Amino acid sequence: MQAKNSRPMSFRLPAALPLWTLLAPVAAIGALLGLADGSGALVLSLVSALLIGAVLAAVHHAEVVAHRVGEPYGSLVLAVAVTIIEVALIVSLMLAGGEATNTLARDTVFSAIMIVCNGVLGLCILVGGLRHQVLAFRVEGTSPTLAVLAALSVLTLVLPAFTTSSAGPTFSRSQLLFAGVVSLVLYGAFVFVQAVRHRDYFLPVAGMDDQDIHADPPSWRVAGLSVMLLLGCLVGVVGLAKLLAPTIERGVHAIGAPPSLVGVIVALLVLLPETLAAVRAALHNRLQTSLNLALGSGLASIGLTIPTVAVLSPFFPHSLVLGLTPVSMVLLFLTFVVGGLTLAGGRATVLQGAVHLVVFVVFLFLAIVP
Repeated sequence: MQAKNSRPMSFRLPAALPLWTLLAPVAAIGALLGLADGSGALVLSLVSALLIGAVLAAVHHAEVVAHRVGEPYGSLVLAVAVTIIEVALIVSLMLAGGEATNTLARDTVFSAIMIVCNGVLGLCILVGGLRHQVLAFRVEGTSPTLAVLAALSVLTLVLPAFTTSSAGPTFSRSQLLFAGVVSLVLYGAFVFVQAVRHRDYFLPVAGMDDQDIHADPPSWRVAGLSVMLLLGCLVGVVGLAKLLAPTIERGVHAIGAPPSLVGVIVALLVLLPETLAAVRAALHNRLQTSLNLALGSGLASIGLTIPTVAVLSPFFPHSLVLGLTPVSMVLLFLTFVVGGLTLAGGRATVLQGAVHLVVFVVFLFLAIVP
């Protein structure tokens, strides 16, 4: 006999995890397992829709994790997760490819730096400035981060063009290993300062509008599930971007652009989750969170990619080209000069955002018309 007060059992999703955020990574990974390529109008539309869904779900799960663990840990989780999967993609392509992939690591890292330091940063300052007029951030956290990023960029992407131990813009074996160790040490020091020693330097400025901070944080169980779903979303984003690569290559070839543009477009797709998360933070007047995501992503791209390719370089079927071209060096130096001026005062307006976006547009234009 059924008890008087008993009621049928029902399963309810946590409020922090809507059903679509669970289905998006499953659908994206299912498409990776079931589709051989991204060609064909119908397949291309499906892959594009799943890619957008995976990006939106990744941003949602990243925000759930960030709300549970707090800043800057949430930004660190997203930046490192994206970069680890991106590095795995780079290494797999370089191991399977021929000599045409000998610049893949260089092009990917350089594109990531230009995207986050000019595209993402400029877009965040512009949209945030349009809504809030003046955006505040912590100089004590952003300026040292930019200094680390500038040092790593020059040591790993500029210096190889001037060394003489090996032919061409490359490092010798010992130089590459040394660069990998230096990159890992500097990135480890940054993570230690950001997450342990001076965590308060990377927190949003007190008094800024943050309407989500007052909501109750999700449970650790929900946050743990979001971490797993976040990784699934990022695998889906990178995999679907790779699936679209042949179609992108054909489009690039059709307009007569150089093949390096493919890497730029793929990098743009892979960095979509971080870009959207950073823009949403800026709209809520949390530019510090946007800077944590942008600069942290650039540091993770170098700090994890260079040591990985240094260790695996003996297995590559070709020499690893790391040195940038003169045009790319000019853009890199301009990026850090403008970035240093932007991040020196603790305040930003739409003017700084416009300058960064112009530099980013120049980067894109020269990628098409070198």
